[in-house]
Amino acid sequence: MLLVDADRPEPMRSGARELALVLTPEPGAEAKEVEETIEGMLLRLEEFCSLANMIRSDTSQILEENIPLLKAKVVEMRGIYARVDRLEAFVKMVGHHVSFLEDHVLRAERRHGAFSQALRRWGWPGSRGLPSFRNNLPRPASPPFELPALYRTEDYFPVDAGEAAPQAPRCRGRL
Repeated sequence: MLLVDADRPEPMRSGARELALVLTPEPGAEAKEVEETIEGMLLRLEEFCSLANMIRSDTSQILEENIPLLKAKVVEMRGIYARVDRLEAFVKMVGHHVSFLEDHVLRAERRHGAFSQALRRWGWPGSRGLPSFRNNLPRPASPPFELPALYRTEDYFPVDAGEAAPQAPRCRGRL
């Protein structure tokens, strides 16, 4: 170790100072880098705040405007679904009655088939005139045809009311 005299200027100290000045970065450049980093962070923070405000405004709009509209649509759709269900039940009931009537018509044709066979034989309307009645034998009297009363469409689709209330079918015939 060298002993240094305090009275004289030290060559080593002055060299160390010069070296420290050379090795120490310029304070202005370092401050400029810190300021740029802070500016970038502030810019990102401002973007984040504007995004958060946009989300808040969208959320309040959804809560105040859109959700009540959606609730109203849900209530409206429930009514439509109920009407569709009633219409499906009505169509199913009408289909059941149509099949019943088809069966009833087939039975009536079998019972009263002579007239329909004559119409088919000579064509309808007959171009040759009326068929001859030479083979008319007295037939046993068949019971008169009674049209079965099944339902009334007016019960389901009333003319006066805006919307039909479903009612139980008024079946008077056998099903």
